[in-house]
Amino acid sequence: MLYNWLYPLHTEFSFLNVFRYQSFRIIYAAVTAFLIAFVLAPWVIRKLQEIKLGQQIRDDGPKRHLAKSGTPTMGGILIIFAVILSTLLWADISRPYVWLVLAATLGFGAIGFADDYLKFIKAQSKGLSAAQKFIAQIAVALGIALVLYFLPGYSTKLSVPFFKNFMPDLGWFYIVFAVLVIVGSSNAVNLTDGLDGLAIGPVMIAALAYTVVAYVSGHRLMSEYLLIPHIDGAGELAVFTAAILGSSLGFLWFNTYPASVFMGDVGSLPLGAALGTVAVISKHELLLLMVGGVFVIEAVSVIFQVASFKSRGKRIFLMAPIHHHFEMKGWEEPKVVVRLWIIAILLALLSLSTLKLR
Repeated sequence: MLYNWLYPLHTEFSFLNVFRYQSFRIIYAAVTAFLIAFVLAPWVIRKLQEIKLGQQIRDDGPKRHLAKSGTPTMGGILIIFAVILSTLLWADISRPYVWLVLAATLGFGAIGFADDYLKFIKAQSKGLSAAQKFIAQIAVALGIALVLYFLPGYSTKLSVPFFKNFMPDLGWFYIVFAVLVIVGSSNAVNLTDGLDGLAIGPVMIAALAYTVVAYVSGHRLMSEYLLIPHIDGAGELAVFTAAILGSSLGFLWFNTYPASVFMGDVGSLPLGAALGTVAVISKHELLLLMVGGVFVIEAVSVIFQVASFKSRGKRIFLMAPIHHHFEMKGWEEPKVVVRLWIIAILLALLSLSTLKLR
């Protein structure tokens, strides 16, 4: 918005020419989102406490978690607000991709809000049913996928890491594929959100990685040099992912162990969907498996645990998702969180290396 308002005036005021540079707007999108989240967090936490919006802790998990009962939840509202406001301020809002990622964030945020609202305000312990949540997620993701499919000039070819000439065209099946990426990413982040700071750390790391990916994908010379698909306008997505990074940093200040607030589904579902949507638009969908490797591990641990118990009557892990397995083995919560962060950083670095290794 600032770009659209102020940059046209650069011929009269030369200092406004700085808005032309995406790198400038990327940095300040992150800073702005951080300040919004950091400054508003104490007020939001107080309001959540006033309406007694406290987290209910499951009693079949690690007993030390029972002390967290009553910790304010639905703090993800703050993250989403900071991301959207910062993006609107610093991105070129004439680009359709900006509105698509914002739509994904708001759409999945609404699903998460409805789920949290029913659980914590209406005291319906399970919130939305699994079927209701899944159908709503598919509906939002399908809308985004259809817009992309019919967007002039958008390619349905799939970019495969490490291969520069192998780009299969999925045709109409790309719609189904995009839905799977967005919905899968959303639920994977949601499953990871079980320890103080655990989900928000890898979200920040993935957002930073995709800031680089989106920037080079939208830069014609860089994308040609790296032999990756050039997506006109995708560079503005880097402003959006930078806003995710900044708002997550601000939230982490209060979510780090011992957490003063939890993000809830209203935070984890839209953050995962946002990353999935950015991955789809930037044509680096498969890279998300590596960038978000921690989320994949968490989701797969749940799938294996359920499949094993239903087929054999035995569990693979002491408890799923896998972060609870390590806790049940005696690891302290901060150790589990930091070690998974380390894994997320290494995976992100390896992911970025694939931009050159083709």
